[in-house]
Amino acid sequence: MHFDLEATDGHARAGTLTTAHSTIQTPVFMPVGTVGSVKSLDAHDMTDILDAKIILGNTYHLYLRPGDEVVHTMGGLHGFTQYDRSFLTDSGGFQAFSLSDISKADKDGITFKSHIDGSTHYFTPEKVLDIQGNLGSDIMMILDDLVALPATKERIALSIERTTQWAKRSILYHRANQAQGKAQEQNIFAIIQGGTDPEFRRISATQLCEMDFDGFAIGGLSVGEPNQAMYDTVELTTPLMPTHKPRYLMGVGTPEDLVENVKRGVDMFDCVMPTRNARNGTLFTSFGKLNIKAARFQTDELPIDPACDCFTCKRYSRSYLSHLYRARELTFFRLASLHNLHYYLGLMKQMRQAILVGKFEGFYREFYAKRA
Repeated sequence: MHFDLEATDGHARAGTLTTAHSTIQTPVFMPVGTVGSVKSLDAHDMTDILDAKIILGNTYHLYLRPGDEVVHTMGGLHGFTQYDRSFLTDSGGFQAFSLSDISKADKDGITFKSHIDGSTHYFTPEKVLDIQGNLGSDIMMILDDLVALPATKERIALSIERTTQWAKRSILYHRANQAQGKAQEQNIFAIIQGGTDPEFRRISATQLCEMDFDGFAIGGLSVGEPNQAMYDTVELTTPLMPTHKPRYLMGVGTPEDLVENVKRGVDMFDCVMPTRNARNGTLFTSFGKLNIKAARFQTDELPIDPACDCFTCKRYSRSYLSHLYRARELTFFRLASLHNLHYYLGLMKQMRQAILVGKFEGFYREFYAKRA
Protein backbone atom coordinates (compact mmCIF):
# COMPACT_ATOMS: atom_id res chain seq x y z
CA MET A 1 0.00 0.00 0.00
CA HIS A 2 1.16 3.51 -0.78
CA PHE A 3 -0.33 6.83 0.33
CA ASP A 4 0.50 10.15 -1.31
CA LEU A 5 -0.71 13.36 0.31
CA GLU A 6 -1.33 15.67 -2.65
CA ALA A 7 -2.78 18.83 -1.10
CA THR A 8 -4.01 20.39 2.10
CA ASP A 9 -6.40 23.29 2.64
CA GLY A 10 -6.48 24.22 6.29
CA HIS A 11 -6.63 20.80 7.96
CA ALA A 12 -8.53 19.21 5.04
CA ARG A 13 -6.48 16.76 2.99
CA ALA A 14 -6.55 15.28 -0.53
CA GLY A 15 -4.47 12.22 -1.27
CA THR A 16 -4.16 9.00 -3.24
CA LEU A 17 -4.17 5.58 -1.60
CA THR A 18 -2.91 2.72 -3.78
CA THR A 19 -3.51 -0.92 -2.87
CA ALA A 20 -2.97 -4.11 -4.84
CA HIS A 21 -6.48 -3.83 -6.27
CA SER A 22 -7.28 -0.16 -6.85
CA THR A 23 -6.19 3.44 -6.71
CA ILE A 24 -8.36 5.37 -4.25
CA GLN A 25 -8.60 9.13 -4.23
CA THR A 26 -9.18 10.63 -0.81
CA PRO A 27 -11.17 11.83 1.00
CA VAL A 28 -13.17 8.68 0.35
CA PHE A 29 -16.41 7.14 1.56
CA MET A 30 -16.50 3.34 1.71
CA PRO A 31 -19.91 1.72 1.15
CA VAL A 32 -20.63 -0.99 3.71
CA GLY A 33 -20.91 -4.54 2.37
CA THR A 34 -21.40 -6.32 5.68
CA VAL A 35 -21.63 -9.90 4.41
CA GLY A 36 -19.75 -9.36 1.17
CA SER A 37 -22.59 -7.45 -0.47
CA VAL A 38 -23.71 -3.83 -0.27
CA LYS A 39 -27.38 -4.45 0.42
CA SER A 40 -29.50 -4.65 -2.78
CA LEU A 41 -26.45 -3.98 -5.02
CA ASP A 42 -23.93 -6.21 -6.80
CA ALA A 43 -20.38 -5.87 -8.12
CA HIS A 44 -21.62 -4.41 -11.42
CA ASP A 45 -23.50 -1.68 -9.57
CA MET A 46 -20.47 -0.89 -7.42
CA THR A 47 -17.96 -0.75 -10.27
CA ASP A 48 -19.73 0.15 -13.52
CA ILE A 49 -22.48 2.39 -12.14
CA LEU A 50 -21.09 3.89 -8.92
CA ASP A 51 -17.36 3.49 -9.65
CA ALA A 52 -16.64 2.79 -5.97
CA LYS A 53 -12.95 2.07 -5.47
CA ILE A 54 -13.20 0.43 -2.03
CA ILE A 55 -15.92 -1.16 0.08
CA LEU A 56 -16.06 -2.50 3.63
CA GLY A 57 -16.70 -6.09 4.66
CA ASN A 58 -17.43 -7.33 8.17
CA THR A 59 -15.10 -9.88 9.72
CA TYR A 60 -17.54 -11.03 12.41
CA HIS A 61 -20.41 -11.68 10.01
CA LEU A 62 -18.30 -13.28 7.27
CA TYR A 63 -16.57 -15.51 9.83
CA LEU A 64 -19.94 -16.81 11.01
CA ARG A 65 -21.50 -17.07 7.55
CA PRO A 66 -20.40 -18.41 5.10
CA GLY A 67 -17.11 -18.84 7.04
CA ASP A 68 -13.74 -17.30 6.21
CA GLU A 69 -12.41 -20.64 4.96
CA VAL A 70 -15.24 -20.86 2.43
CA VAL A 71 -14.43 -17.34 1.23
CA HIS A 72 -10.75 -18.27 0.98
CA THR A 73 -11.56 -21.40 -1.05
CA MET A 74 -13.63 -19.29 -3.43
CA GLY A 75 -10.81 -16.86 -4.14
CA GLY A 76 -11.07 -14.49 -1.18
CA LEU A 77 -13.54 -11.63 -1.14
CA HIS A 78 -12.48 -10.45 -4.58
CA GLY A 79 -13.13 -13.79 -6.26
CA PHE A 80 -16.14 -14.67 -4.14
CA THR A 81 -18.00 -11.40 -4.75
CA GLN A 82 -16.57 -10.55 -8.19
CA TYR A 83 -15.80 -7.05 -6.89
CA ASP A 84 -12.20 -6.72 -8.07
CA ARG A 85 -11.31 -3.46 -6.33
CA SER A 86 -10.23 -2.88 -2.72
CA PHE A 87 -11.80 -4.29 0.43
CA LEU A 88 -11.34 -3.04 3.97
CA THR A 89 -12.45 -5.47 6.66
CA ASP A 90 -13.17 -4.46 10.24
CA SER A 91 -11.94 -6.49 13.19
CA GLY A 92 -15.15 -7.58 14.89
CA GLY A 93 -14.57 -5.20 17.82
CA PHE A 94 -17.62 -3.14 16.96
CA GLN A 95 -19.82 -6.23 16.87
CA ALA A 96 -18.57 -7.19 20.32
CA PHE A 97 -19.67 -3.72 21.40
CA SER A 98 -23.03 -3.71 19.62
CA LEU A 99 -23.80 -7.27 20.75
CA SER A 100 -22.54 -6.67 24.28
CA ASP A 101 -25.30 -8.79 25.78
CA ILE A 102 -23.74 -11.87 24.11
CA SER A 103 -20.05 -10.94 24.28
CA LYS A 104 -17.38 -10.39 26.94
CA ALA A 105 -13.85 -9.00 26.65
CA ASP A 106 -10.84 -10.06 28.73
CA LYS A 107 -7.15 -9.22 28.58
CA ASP A 108 -6.50 -11.64 25.71
CA GLY A 109 -9.54 -11.18 23.48
CA ILE A 110 -13.32 -11.26 23.17
CA THR A 111 -15.69 -14.16 23.78
CA PHE A 112 -19.03 -13.94 22.00
CA LYS A 113 -22.03 -16.02 21.11
CA SER A 114 -23.18 -16.24 17.54
CA HIS A 115 -26.36 -14.26 16.89
CA ILE A 116 -27.21 -16.97 14.35
CA ASP A 117 -27.06 -20.20 16.37
CA GLY A 118 -25.81 -19.29 19.85
CA SER A 119 -22.45 -21.06 19.42
CA THR A 120 -19.51 -19.64 21.40
CA HIS A 121 -16.42 -18.15 19.73
CA TYR A 122 -13.27 -16.39 20.88
CA PHE A 123 -11.55 -13.59 18.95
CA THR A 124 -7.93 -12.81 19.77
CA PRO A 125 -5.76 -10.23 17.98
CA GLU A 126 -4.08 -13.05 16.08
CA LYS A 127 -7.28 -14.89 15.19
CA VAL A 128 -8.95 -11.85 13.62
CA LEU A 129 -5.89 -11.37 11.40
CA ASP A 130 -6.04 -15.05 10.39
CA ILE A 131 -9.71 -14.61 9.49
CA GLN A 132 -8.99 -11.47 7.49
CA GLY A 133 -6.06 -13.25 5.86
CA ASN A 134 -8.52 -15.82 4.55
CA LEU A 135 -10.87 -13.06 3.42
CA GLY A 136 -7.98 -11.49 1.48
CA SER A 137 -8.90 -7.89 2.23
CA ASP A 138 -6.52 -5.09 1.24
CA ILE A 139 -6.81 -3.33 4.61
CA MET A 140 -7.29 -5.28 7.84
CA MET A 141 -8.39 -3.57 11.05
CA ILE A 142 -6.84 -4.93 14.23
CA LEU A 143 -8.86 -5.99 17.25
CA ASP A 144 -9.72 -3.16 19.64
CA ASP A 145 -11.75 -2.77 22.83
CA LEU A 146 -14.63 -0.40 22.14
CA VAL A 147 -16.83 1.02 24.90
CA ALA A 148 -20.17 2.81 24.78
CA LEU A 149 -20.35 6.44 25.87
CA PRO A 150 -20.71 7.77 28.45
CA ALA A 151 -18.29 5.47 30.30
CA THR A 152 -16.29 5.70 33.49
CA LYS A 153 -12.66 6.80 33.41
CA GLU A 154 -11.70 3.37 34.68
CA ARG A 155 -13.45 1.62 31.80
CA ILE A 156 -11.93 3.95 29.19
CA ALA A 157 -8.45 3.48 30.70
CA LEU A 158 -8.92 -0.30 30.50
CA SER A 159 -10.05 0.03 26.88
CA ILE A 160 -6.86 1.92 26.00
CA GLU A 161 -4.66 -0.58 27.84
CA ARG A 162 -6.24 -3.55 26.07
CA THR A 163 -6.24 -1.83 22.68
CA THR A 164 -2.53 -0.98 22.94
CA GLN A 165 -1.55 -4.47 24.07
CA TRP A 166 -3.62 -6.05 21.31
CA ALA A 167 -2.02 -3.66 18.81
CA LYS A 168 1.47 -4.79 19.84
CA ARG A 169 0.47 -8.42 19.42
CA SER A 170 -1.18 -7.68 16.07
CA ILE A 171 1.75 -5.93 14.44
CA LEU A 172 4.24 -8.57 15.63
CA TYR A 173 2.00 -11.33 14.30
CA HIS A 174 1.37 -9.56 10.97
CA ARG A 175 5.06 -8.83 10.34
CA ALA A 176 5.95 -12.43 11.23
CA ASN A 177 3.37 -13.66 8.73
CA GLN A 178 4.78 -11.38 6.06
CA ALA A 179 8.30 -12.66 6.77
CA GLN A 180 6.94 -16.13 5.98
CA GLY A 181 5.51 -14.91 2.67
CA LYS A 182 1.91 -14.51 3.87
CA ALA A 183 -0.35 -11.43 3.69
CA GLN A 184 2.01 -9.77 1.20
CA GLU A 185 -0.73 -7.58 -0.28
CA GLN A 186 -2.53 -6.94 3.00
CA ASN A 187 -2.13 -3.91 5.26
CA ILE A 188 -3.12 -3.26 8.87
CA PHE A 189 -4.59 -0.21 10.57
CA ALA A 190 -4.65 0.44 14.32
CA ILE A 191 -7.67 1.99 16.05
CA ILE A 192 -7.29 4.90 18.47
CA GLN A 193 -9.65 4.79 21.46
CA GLY A 194 -10.20 7.08 24.46
CA GLY A 195 -13.83 8.17 24.41
CA THR A 196 -14.24 11.95 24.30
CA ASP A 197 -11.65 12.58 27.01
CA PRO A 198 -8.78 14.65 25.54
CA GLU A 199 -6.09 13.15 27.74
CA PHE A 200 -7.18 9.57 27.08
CA ARG A 201 -7.22 10.27 23.33
CA ARG A 202 -3.68 11.68 23.53
CA ILE A 203 -2.49 8.61 25.40
CA SER A 204 -4.05 6.16 22.94
CA ALA A 205 -2.90 8.08 19.84
CA THR A 206 0.64 8.45 21.17
CA GLN A 207 0.98 4.78 22.07
CA LEU A 208 -0.40 3.47 18.79
CA CYS A 209 1.23 5.96 16.43
CA GLU A 210 4.65 4.95 17.74
CA MET A 211 4.09 1.58 16.06
CA ASP A 212 4.62 0.94 12.35
CA PHE A 213 1.03 0.47 11.19
CA ASP A 214 0.08 1.19 7.58
CA GLY A 215 -2.67 3.58 8.66
CA PHE A 216 -4.61 4.71 11.70
CA ALA A 217 -8.29 4.90 12.54
CA ILE A 218 -10.25 6.91 15.07
CA GLY A 219 -12.68 4.53 16.76
CA GLY A 220 -15.11 4.75 19.63
CA LEU A 221 -17.11 7.69 18.28
CA SER A 222 -20.67 8.00 17.01
CA VAL A 223 -21.64 5.64 19.84
CA GLY A 224 -23.96 7.90 21.79
CA GLU A 225 -22.03 11.13 22.31
CA PRO A 226 -23.29 14.55 21.01
CA ASN A 227 -22.11 15.46 17.51
CA GLN A 228 -20.06 18.41 18.74
CA ALA A 229 -18.21 16.15 21.16
CA MET A 230 -17.33 13.90 18.23
CA TYR A 231 -16.09 16.84 16.17
CA ASP A 232 -14.02 18.19 19.06
CA THR A 233 -12.48 14.76 19.65
CA VAL A 234 -11.54 14.37 15.98
CA GLU A 235 -10.09 17.89 15.93
CA LEU A 236 -7.92 16.98 18.91
CA THR A 237 -6.88 13.57 17.54
CA THR A 238 -5.93 14.15 13.89
CA PRO A 239 -2.89 16.35 14.70
CA LEU A 240 -1.56 13.45 16.80
CA MET A 241 -1.69 11.10 13.79
CA PRO A 242 1.08 10.77 11.16
CA THR A 243 0.62 13.14 8.23
CA HIS A 244 2.02 10.61 5.73
CA LYS A 245 -0.44 7.82 6.50
CA PRO A 246 -4.21 7.58 5.90
CA ARG A 247 -6.61 8.61 8.68
CA TYR A 248 -9.89 6.73 8.97
CA LEU A 249 -12.91 7.75 11.08
CA MET A 250 -14.96 4.61 11.68
CA GLY A 251 -18.75 4.40 11.38
CA VAL A 252 -19.46 8.07 10.57
CA GLY A 253 -22.00 9.22 9.33
CA THR A 254 -24.31 11.91 7.95
CA PRO A 255 -23.30 14.19 5.05
CA GLU A 256 -22.73 16.92 7.63
CA ASP A 257 -20.46 14.57 9.61
CA LEU A 258 -18.39 13.88 6.50
CA VAL A 259 -17.93 17.56 5.71
CA GLU A 260 -17.11 18.50 9.30
CA ASN A 261 -14.54 15.73 9.69
CA VAL A 262 -12.88 16.22 6.32
CA LYS A 263 -12.43 19.79 7.52
CA ARG A 264 -10.68 18.34 10.57
CA GLY A 265 -8.24 16.21 8.59
CA VAL A 266 -9.91 12.80 8.07
CA ASP A 267 -9.28 10.85 4.84
CA MET A 268 -11.57 7.78 5.03
CA PHE A 269 -15.12 7.08 6.21
CA ASP A 270 -17.68 4.29 6.27
CA CYS A 271 -21.29 4.12 7.43
CA VAL A 272 -24.45 2.11 6.75
CA MET A 273 -26.47 5.33 6.72
CA PRO A 274 -26.83 5.89 2.94
CA THR A 275 -28.06 2.36 2.23
CA ARG A 276 -30.05 1.85 5.42
CA ASN A 277 -31.81 5.18 5.01
CA ALA A 278 -32.46 4.41 1.35
CA ARG A 279 -34.32 1.25 2.27
CA ASN A 280 -36.39 3.25 4.76
CA GLY A 281 -37.35 5.87 2.17
CA THR A 282 -34.97 8.68 3.19
CA LEU A 283 -32.97 10.07 0.28
CA PHE A 284 -30.01 12.45 0.48
CA THR A 285 -29.86 15.45 -1.82
CA SER A 286 -27.82 18.59 -2.37
CA PHE A 287 -30.52 20.52 -0.47
CA GLY A 288 -30.92 18.09 2.45
CA LYS A 289 -32.97 14.96 3.12
CA LEU A 290 -36.11 13.97 1.22
CA ASN A 291 -38.63 11.48 2.59
CA ILE A 292 -40.16 9.70 -0.38
CA LYS A 293 -43.00 8.44 1.87
CA ALA A 294 -44.54 11.93 1.90
CA ALA A 295 -47.89 12.10 0.10
CA ARG A 296 -46.83 15.13 -1.97
CA PHE A 297 -44.43 12.99 -4.01
CA GLN A 298 -47.12 10.67 -5.39
CA THR A 299 -47.60 12.84 -8.49
CA ASP A 300 -44.23 14.61 -8.55
CA GLU A 301 -42.56 14.38 -11.98
CA LEU A 302 -39.15 15.62 -10.80
CA PRO A 303 -36.22 13.31 -10.10
CA ILE A 304 -35.10 12.89 -6.49
CA ASP A 305 -32.62 15.76 -6.95
CA PRO A 306 -32.71 17.84 -10.15
CA ALA A 307 -28.99 18.59 -9.64
CA CYS A 308 -28.09 14.87 -9.50
CA ASP A 309 -26.85 12.83 -12.48
CA CYS A 310 -27.04 9.40 -10.85
CA PHE A 311 -28.49 6.31 -12.54
CA THR A 312 -31.80 6.74 -10.70
CA CYS A 313 -32.26 10.50 -11.15
CA LYS A 314 -31.56 10.32 -14.88
CA ARG A 315 -34.36 7.79 -15.36
CA TYR A 316 -37.08 7.89 -12.72
CA SER A 317 -39.44 10.35 -11.09
CA ARG A 318 -40.22 10.90 -7.44
CA SER A 319 -43.71 9.67 -8.29
CA TYR A 320 -42.44 6.30 -9.53
CA LEU A 321 -40.12 5.87 -6.58
CA SER A 322 -42.92 6.79 -4.19
CA HIS A 323 -45.05 4.10 -5.81
CA LEU A 324 -42.28 1.49 -5.57
CA TYR A 325 -41.73 2.27 -1.91
CA ARG A 326 -45.43 2.10 -1.04
CA ALA A 327 -45.76 -1.17 -2.95
CA ARG A 328 -42.72 -2.56 -1.08
CA GLU A 329 -41.25 -3.40 -4.45
CA LEU A 330 -37.66 -4.68 -4.11
CA THR A 331 -36.57 -2.54 -7.06
CA PHE A 332 -36.95 0.49 -4.81
CA PHE A 333 -34.12 -0.69 -2.56
CA ARG A 334 -31.70 -0.80 -5.48
CA LEU A 335 -32.70 2.50 -7.06
CA ALA A 336 -32.72 4.36 -3.75
CA SER A 337 -29.40 2.86 -2.67
CA LEU A 338 -27.79 3.76 -5.97
CA HIS A 339 -28.91 7.35 -5.52
CA ASN A 340 -27.79 7.71 -1.91
CA LEU A 341 -24.38 6.13 -2.53
CA HIS A 342 -23.90 8.27 -5.64
CA TYR A 343 -24.61 11.31 -3.51
CA TYR A 344 -22.11 10.26 -0.83
CA LEU A 345 -19.38 9.37 -3.31
CA GLY A 346 -20.02 12.58 -5.23
CA LEU A 347 -19.83 14.64 -2.05
CA MET A 348 -16.34 13.23 -1.40
CA LYS A 349 -15.27 14.08 -4.96
CA GLN A 350 -16.52 17.63 -4.55
CA MET A 351 -14.58 18.05 -1.32
CA ARG A 352 -11.44 16.60 -2.89
CA GLN A 353 -11.63 19.00 -5.83
CA ALA A 354 -12.17 21.97 -3.51
CA ILE A 355 -9.11 20.97 -1.46
CA LEU A 356 -6.95 20.56 -4.56
CA VAL A 357 -7.71 24.11 -5.73
CA GLY A 358 -7.59 25.67 -2.25
CA LYS A 359 -11.32 26.45 -2.06
CA PHE A 360 -12.54 24.14 0.68
CA GLU A 361 -13.82 26.96 2.87
CA GLY A 362 -16.00 28.17 -0.01
CA PHE A 363 -17.31 24.65 -0.55
CA TYR A 364 -18.03 24.39 3.18
CA ARG A 365 -20.11 27.57 3.23
CA GLU A 366 -22.00 26.62 0.06
CA PHE A 367 -22.76 23.14 1.41
CA TYR A 368 -24.62 24.62 4.38
CA ALA A 369 -26.16 27.46 2.38
CA LYS A 370 -27.94 24.93 0.15
CA ARG A 371 -29.47 23.39 3.29
CA ALA A 372 -30.65 26.68 4.77
